[in-house]
Parts: sequence; structure tokens; C-alpha cells
Amino acid sequence: MERPIFVVGCPRSGTTLLQLMLHAHPRIAIPPETRFLLPAYYRRAHFGDLRLRANRRALGEWITGTRGHKFPDLGLDTAETVRRIEEAPPTLGSALGTVLREYARRHGKQRWGDKRPAYIQYLPELFRLFPDAQVVHLIRDGRDCVGSLKGMKWWEHDSHHAVVTWANAIDAGHEAARHCPDGSYYALQYEHLVADPAPQLSALCEFLGERYDPAMLHPEAVASVNPRRKKHHARTHKDVDSAAVRAWEERLEPWEVQLCEYVLGDRLRAYGYELTGLGRPPAAVLARYARTRAWRKQAALRRGFRDGWHRIVSDDDLACHLGGSGQDLQPAP
Repeated sequence: MERPIFVVGCPRSGTTLLQLMLHAHPRIAIPPETRFLLPAYYRRAHFGDLRLRANRRALGEWITGTRGHKFPDLGLDTAETVRRIEEAPPTLGSALGTVLREYARRHGKQRWGDKRPAYIQYLPELFRLFPDAQVVHLIRDGRDCVGSLKGMKWWEHDSHHAVVTWANAIDAGHEAARHCPDGSYYALQYEHLVADPAPQLSALCEFLGERYDPAMLHPEAVASVNPRRKKHHARTHKDVDSAAVRAWEERLEPWEVQLCEYVLGDRLRAYGYELTGLGRPPAAVLARYARTRAWRKQAALRRGFRDGWHRIVSDDDLACHLGGSGQDLQPAP
């Protein structure tokens, strides 16, 4: 079966680089971020009974025409994509998978998937849509993720939120490693990937059930598939190197290093990241972090409650049923 592949991780952990490495493989197509999978999942009640062709057409028009979705970045014909969704099996996963499969077909590839760092926080939802998905989790030093996020114009939060985001991503990965079926979850580290890509990519291909191809060592050769407007991805147009490793040493203030190492220390050490030993951050910094973490936790609980209630009152089949993807499989817990 051609299992879908999803690249996940904390934002600014190198997921775009990994997306391009996979896209350089002759059988795999991973598009730039699509931004319609999760909104579709949480709006699924609005689409009605997908056994009705008119509802599938409306869903297709919503996917392809909603502002904020990145469908135009895929280079697909809108009318043809909507028609394909109309003809797909009558499930939400099948409709979403149809778009990703059409992207793969456009590039002459057999396997399809998606890349979005935020998916690491939504793996149960992802597996309900794609029960046989293979998730690839890229992990980077939390201090580097925080340092990079604080420099992004699109990052609307402070460093406290960035620290919580990295911690949540790591914890979600640990949960996935414990509960996902064998062959569904794979983790690798950014620092190892950029230092010696060939063995890391070879091991990844073994997990995916694919033959390693040296073309994966040259993601810059396919970087043009991603939008040029994303200036923060400029490094992906260059040869792979380790220049961004430990960039946090210049990007973070001492109190930010202290916060990262104080609250993330065990997680950082577990992946071999050395700590500076700067000590405990100021009490006001810890208090603000605690408030941020509590707020984020409450938001996740509310989201989970709403989704759980919807699942109780609705027994709709969400799973993708595209010729070998999701057929006769149960969603992962």
C-alpha cells in the first residue's frame, strides 16, 4: 500500500528541509503546507452527508476556494480537483487525500502526504483521517527552535509560548512512540540530519519501506516547489549544512536560555543536548511561563472536549479510502 507520509515537529525545527528531502525522492511528493486538513476536520459537521455528491462538491469548493488555505501553492487545476473530490469515496479523509494524491500525480510520484509542524499536536485527529499514515517527527534543540521563532515575523507570541510549543511537541512525540502501531511513527534529530544526511535518510527510507535515493541529499534542487514568498525558508535553496546548529547562543537572551534549560532540561538531555548551567531564571519569568503553560493546557482540553462530544454524537466514517490508503484499517488510538 502507498501509505501517506506526514512530516511534523515544533515550528522552526527543519521540517521544510525534511519535506524537500522527501520530495526529492523519485516516488514521494510532499507539498508545501496546505493548511486545510485540520480546519476541515473541525468543521466536518458543516459539510453534511458526504454520500451526497452535492456535499462532496461543496467540500471541494471549500478546500480549493477558502482564503487562508494554501491550495493555490499546489499548482493544481481547481475545477479538476473539485471533480476528483466529487468522484472520491464519500469520507472526509478521502476528499483531503484526493488533493494530496493529485499533487503527487502532478509530479509523477506514487506516494503522497503533507508537512505541517502543528500536526504533532493533532496526531489522534490525523490518524482518524489517515489510519495507515506514517508520521515522521523531526526534533531540534529546543533552544534553537525558540531562538528561531522569536525572529519570525509571523510568530505572534513571546518566548514563553515558544518554550511551551517545543515541550508540547516533544511530549506528543513520546505519546505517539508509546501508542502508535509499529511502523507508524519515526523520530530523527535535525542536528544529525544536517551533519551526516545519507545514513539518516537511509534509515528513514527503511522505515518508510522505500529504497534510499541519493537525490534526497540535494533538497535545494527541488526547493522551487515551495513558495518564494516565504523568505524564512531561504536556506533550503542552498546546500545542506550545520550552520544553524547552536544558533541560539547568539539569538537568546540569558534569561531565555535559563528558562529553556530550567523547564526543558530533562527533555534536552534526553536527546543529548548539553546545558550551559546558567541556573534558575527569575521568579517573574517562571511565573509567566506557568501562566502560559496553564492557558495552553486549558485550550487543548477545551478543544479535546468539543471533539470528543462530536465523536459521541456522530459515527461518521472519516478514514481515507483511496486505493490502498485506509482500507479495512482501524484508526490508531
